[in-house]
Amino acid sequence: MGLFSKEELLGLDIGSNSIKAVELDWRKKSPRLKLFGMIHLPPEAIVDGAFMDSASIVDSIRSLIEGLKVKTKSVAVSISGHSVYIKTINVPSMSKEQLEESIKWEAEQQIPFDIDDVNIDFQILDTQTTPDQMPVLLVAAKKDMINDYTAVIEEAGLTPTIVDVDSFAIENAYNLSSDSPPDEVVALVNIGASVMNINILQGGTSAFTRDISIGGRQITEEIQKRLKMTYEEAEALKVKERDAGAQGAEVDKIIQGTAEQLATEVRRSLEFFAASSSFGEIRKIYLSGGCAKIRMLPSLIEERIGTPVEVFNPFTKIEYNMDEYSPEYIKEVGPLAAVAVGLALRREDVK
Repeated sequence: MGLFSKEELLGLDIGSNSIKAVELDWRKKSPRLKLFGMIHLPPEAIVDGAFMDSASIVDSIRSLIEGLKVKTKSVAVSISGHSVYIKTINVPSMSKEQLEESIKWEAEQQIPFDIDDVNIDFQILDTQTTPDQMPVLLVAAKKDMINDYTAVIEEAGLTPTIVDVDSFAIENAYNLSSDSPPDEVVALVNIGASVMNINILQGGTSAFTRDISIGGRQITEEIQKRLKMTYEEAEALKVKERDAGAQGAEVDKIIQGTAEQLATEVRRSLEFFAASSSFGEIRKIYLSGGCAKIRMLPSLIEERIGTPVEVFNPFTKIEYNMDEYSPEYIKEVGPLAAVAVGLALRREDVK
């Protein structure tokens, strides 16, 4: 969304299952990983995007930044879900200054929220199709949700500098790492614990976004219920290699069912995009988020949709100290770090 800062930034991804932090070192020509860490949240701290236990979230942020010895105070954070509305609209051609004056009126015609309850942002896109019209990416986010995020950050002793959107943070990370042809159409699919973000890019720019309230927590809760174990035990069982016994077969069956739902939602979104746009065929799906670590999911999505799927690693063009982070660890945490990396990249000098 064109939001950048000249300051060093801590990218802080507050998800419903865990908090991830990334800081990059910009003293050389290309970014270098200064620190990465993550900490799990209690299962009910965030439910359906709502902060149910702000004290636990604040404590977790403090524990994470103290453990990482973070000195940077400025934070970039992102939001997603049903409190965020994103749409590409066409408006009469005008200057950015003129659009700034009229965007509230344009937003009132589009968004399903009371205009006084949201913060609005926009970006003029480069894909102009007619001389008298221009496409604009419109984003509206509920103030209550933004206030929840900024409040816990401030209480943890940090300064919220940028509030972004998950889909655009991942887009930022992808554009750093991508060597794709400039006109290629790809889908970035981020599947977290409770929300799936879909962002379809054409030439590195967002052409379609959608957030869906489905994610890995459904799998964990179903394993917990059927096998009568704690949430933490179910979460560990979900992602680890399982034996060939009855328990392993039951877990695979549970995962298969929810993975089918996830793949169906991805397919529906891609089909809707294809039917409503003039862009070319989607060449590849890049999968990130905690669910990308579920062994069968990438191949299942590829099989159901017929489009190649690659697990996204946002660190491919970010240097790191191998004495601190092994290549195996970087590959393992890469899909989980996509949002946080994209947030840490929000600097004016990398535009």
